[in-house]
Amino acid sequence: QFQVADSGGDLVQPGGSLRLSCTGSKAFSTVYPVAWYRQAPGKEREFVAQVSRQGTNYTESVKGRFTASKVDAGRTAYLQMNNLKPEDTAVYYCNVQLLSGTYWGQGTQVTVSL
Repeated sequence: QFQVADSGGDLVQPGGSLRLSCTGSKAFSTVYPVAWYRQAPGKEREFVAQVSRQGTNYTESVKGRFTASKVDAGRTAYLQMNNLKPEDTAVYYCNVQLLSGTYWGQGTQVTVSL
């Protein structure tokens, strides 16, 4: 069964940067997207960014700061996060769509604080 793992979360100061990685047990589809979601304490999981063959799209609050990418026909996707803000603090999840279904990573904690 396909598995996906996300990593790269850490404690960072406001204005800092992190790069999250999403690695699958086999190559991602070149047709379906890879997306990133996040869940802050006490809040629902929300969409952050998506990368697909058609391009990328982002939630408004991260536009210009975050960049989603993936390796064509590869097993890895990335979320580059710059100019991080305290409100970006959350557990970040990778979401991979394949023909066989939708798969989630286990989550990686991002904390933005002094």
